[in-house]
Amino acid sequence: MKNSEISIIIPTYNVEKYIARALESCINQTFKDIEIIVVDDCGNDKSIEIAKEYAKKDTRIKIVYNEENLGLLRARYEGGKIVNSPYIMFLDPDDYLELNACEECVRILNTQKESDFIWFDFIYKRISGVVNRGNFLQDQTFTVFEYCQNIITQNNSTSYWNLCSKLIKTEIYLASFSFLEKKILNARLIMAEDALIYFFIILNCGKITTSAKNIYYYCQNDNSSVETNDIVKIEKNLQDEKMVIGILLEFLNHHKKNIELYLYVFLKIMIGELIVYKLHREIKLYRLKYNYMIYKIKKIKNKFLIKYFLLKRFLMEKYFKNKFN
Repeated sequence: MKNSEISIIIPTYNVEKYIARALESCINQTFKDIEIIVVDDCGNDKSIEIAKEYAKKDTRIKIVYNEENLGLLRARYEGGKIVNSPYIMFLDPDDYLELNACEECVRILNTQKESDFIWFDFIYKRISGVVNRGNFLQDQTFTVFEYCQNIITQNNSTSYWNLCSKLIKTEIYLASFSFLEKKILNARLIMAEDALIYFFIILNCGKITTSAKNIYYYCQNDNSSVETNDIVKIEKNLQDEKMVIGILLEFLNHHKKNIELYLYVFLKIMIGELIVYKLHREIKLYRLKYNYMIYKIKKIKNKFLIKYFLLKRFLMEKYFKNKFN
């Protein structure tokens, strides 16, 4: 089989409303030498049936079938293990790409052949339809030292560890899982999973390029695990974040002597930011629990008052009935 230049991995779970749009943005890329890997993560809707129909018409589409639901991190990895391209890109199935996304990747690779990792700006599309174009990045190529320094000093609000809108050298992505595979074997992470793998990708990189081009549409939707107010989901998110922070701290503590000081400091700062995100989520959880408790108290109080007035009415009726009979 002829190798492609870029593999686009789409982990798929209950996204029948969006999967066609994501696939259309891939198959209609202006740069054609790509493969599209759809990973079936065992949802219960028609997402994979839709993907199969597209695969019948386009031989570049391959479908990987997981035996059970593995979560985003592991689903991406299962797709990564079968790629036939030197570079990979991840596309969440509720998002989509600019049609010249892969062309832009190849254009940069032709001039920055040593880059292991290319980070593009992205377009944030809200549920309301409002579109915000990112303007965080400039066209630059860095050593890892320069990249870490730039991230720390820029202090922009974007989550730099998000794997979407990034092109990654396949061998580096797969190598980054060597430490992680046993750690996450039985874990279904839905939060902070990007930060976890990004941490190890940075450790394996030599050169990193950033681009001001917006190639990726990040679409907000009602099922966002970040935006949720569901107490059970927030508690699961907190468990995931706690696990990820634990894995990263364990690695740093065991490998401190083998990591350059600047990289150690950068990774410590990243862990600190994850802890801050976790604290914000804990505050949100406590507020939700408090509001729920107040709601339950009011509900109980209202039930008591209703019973009280019904009982009072009954006694009054009985009193007047006895009095006038």
